Amino acid sequence: MASSRSSTIHTFARSSRAAEAPMASDQILSLPVPLPEIGALESLVQGWHGDPFALLGPHRDEHARVLVSALLPGALAVHAIARRDGSALGELKQRHPHGYFIGPLTRDEPYRLRIQWQNGAMQIADDAYAFGPLLSEQDLERLADGRHPHYADTLGAHATTIDSIAGTRFAVWAPNARRVSVIGDFNSWDGRRHAMRMRHRAGVWELFIPGIVAGTVYKYEVLTRDGTRVDKADPVARASELPPSTASVVGDPRPLRWSDDTWMAQRKQRQAANAPLSVYEMHTGSWLRISEDGGRSLDWNELADRLVPYVADMGFTHIELMPIMEHPFYGSWGYQPLGLFSPTARHGRPEDFGHFVDRCHAAGIGVLLDWVPAHFPSDRHGLAQFDGSACYEHGNPLEGFHKDWNTLIYNLGRNEVRNFLFGSAIEWLERYHVDGLRVDAVASMLYRDYSRKAGEWIPNRYGGRENLEAIDFLRDLNRLVTERCPGAVVIAEESTAFPQVSGAVEHGGLGFNYKWNMGWMHDTLHFMETDTIYRRWHYDSMTFGLIYAFSERFMLPLSHDEVVYGKGSLIGKMPGDPWQKFANLRAYYGFMWAHPGKKLMFMGGEIAQWREWNHDGSIEWDLLDQPMHRGMQRLVRDLNHHYAAQSALHAKDSEPAGFDWAVANDAESSVLAFLRWDSRDAAPVLAISNLTPVARRGYRIGVPQAGYWRELLNTDAAMYGGSNQGNNGGVHSDAGGAHGHAQSLVLDLPPLATLWLMPS
Repeated sequence: MASSRSSTIHTFARSSRAAEAPMASDQILSLPVPLPEIGALESLVQGWHGDPFALLGPHRDEHARVLVSALLPGALAVHAIARRDGSALGELKQRHPHGYFIGPLTRDEPYRLRIQWQNGAMQIADDAYAFGPLLSEQDLERLADGRHPHYADTLGAHATTIDSIAGTRFAVWAPNARRVSVIGDFNSWDGRRHAMRMRHRAGVWELFIPGIVAGTVYKYEVLTRDGTRVDKADPVARASELPPSTASVVGDPRPLRWSDDTWMAQRKQRQAANAPLSVYEMHTGSWLRISEDGGRSLDWNELADRLVPYVADMGFTHIELMPIMEHPFYGSWGYQPLGLFSPTARHGRPEDFGHFVDRCHAAGIGVLLDWVPAHFPSDRHGLAQFDGSACYEHGNPLEGFHKDWNTLIYNLGRNEVRNFLFGSAIEWLERYHVDGLRVDAVASMLYRDYSRKAGEWIPNRYGGRENLEAIDFLRDLNRLVTERCPGAVVIAEESTAFPQVSGAVEHGGLGFNYKWNMGWMHDTLHFMETDTIYRRWHYDSMTFGLIYAFSERFMLPLSHDEVVYGKGSLIGKMPGDPWQKFANLRAYYGFMWAHPGKKLMFMGGEIAQWREWNHDGSIEWDLLDQPMHRGMQRLVRDLNHHYAAQSALHAKDSEPAGFDWAVANDAESSVLAFLRWDSRDAAPVLAISNLTPVARRGYRIGVPQAGYWRELLNTDAAMYGGSNQGNNGGVHSDAGGAHGHAQSLVLDLPPLATLWLMPS
């Protein structure tokens, strides 16, 4: 990458200075100053030169003099002064009209430049080209091989101190660029001023710029092989400008402060397969808006003050945030991110996000993040054609372009891209103490023909449709998280029948902790949307999920995807008059919380919001002035607290031993009943759902234990907005056998309701 240079100019190295008597100042100044050959100099001043350190900074000539050269377009005069005391070391004279200055130092010692600008301003600055290589050979080898364990600490912008000089170290991967520069207000966005040094086969460019502090806005100006200049945000920036601005921001180098040692020590148990997981999925920008302040969204500190106590009171164990990685288009809800290391500036500083996570942990709430390694947008300032070539994406659109989302696809067969994505995942889990990642659009990653017609995709090396590189990537991701982040979970949004998504990697699985059960969600919502008079014909939609319920570790999702794009709200999907709509939804929630599988509900569902979710709006909190909506909220709160308190409802979510059907064949009445177990020696929970508006009197259900069975929960209770029918708090079993048991309960089943009972 280095351009040619004058044979009389050599890279400065004090260790190589000739052992001779030093020249006097008048001798130093009297000798002619050699210049780079004209072609190299023109390349430098035009901003084309790929090796600026060959021509700029301190060098030694054939007389062992130290010469300093600088490219300072717009400068009127430049002098070198001693760093220690500001004394004069020499004048750099302009030798090219575009701002190339060069001159000898009268003494060999660390220097600064005193610059008189044409606008009259005076500046004293350390010379970025006086500093040697920054990254170690080991770092570069690891980056080249795609296996650097501390990716975000190596690439990106890092405020630091070198040789007692404060500044920022920049490093970026751009293997096919002709030249890369750091630009910002500090150099008038002039790519000639701070061109970077390319290092190694890794294709990494680096530069230390003195005086650049945390909070400084910057980009990289990339000169491509064909001579095109394009400004790019830093792919590894830890902070970003507030959109629609697109520059990166030098992050605060101070470590985040944490008070969550107890939480982190207990996290593995809290998130284990036998623990209760009830997730509140939310979009940070539209959970609550401050109407008296122009309808703005809350910042991280306000969310900590208002969201955290709300979620804790509601009994959810986790918050799942839709992608908060910086994204240019707000309407993508974060699913088209470009700042994979940067919390969005829409809610404040990165350290404020860390404080939010800490506040969640203090309240006993885990934090999950949606994370998007499947695709990225093609915005000009982002990753697309980053150095003029397909760095991050596939070059062939048959592999590298998603028609569904108008986005580009990561080339997961490239080690550097894998390292970039692994680095992002680890950044959120380690730096921000996040408790898990929900990986978006896994199905689109697993198959090369995903959403493509014949002839629009390229088979794998065996001629098949599976994306072998993506499969390896996901396995390695899950292995890495297990090794590096004890107790953290990785959850797959995966909608196909791909085997062993949550199976162990060593047994051929993908290694996820949990998989969203999209089939369960689609089937059961289809049933609940059906008019009650026709439900008998769709009964198997409610039972089919149990055929495969234990083939994976599942999470049952009622996510944002079900309340957008004209689908309406959950309450709006329910059939019947207003009372029946509420009763249907309450019964459905009761069924879901008793069903095997971890739980997830999108914000607004807990209060039965009427409107479809709108990312520009807010949850309809004023509905809580109405009793039916308050009742729904109270029900969800009670469901969560009972679910956590009764180990039978969660301990064996992914084991057949934790479930028995009681009634799975009463399609005519649309009644279902099942038992949930922790241990066969402990009390089970019996869940019964009557999914018609007809009350069932004297309904007999066999039970495995004799005695009194108390009503743990009744979704028809008056406090939830129901008709208050039921069994007066419980019922004694009798010796009438049913459903394979010697004992049975004779129950009154309220209309459109779910009951939970357990022996006491």
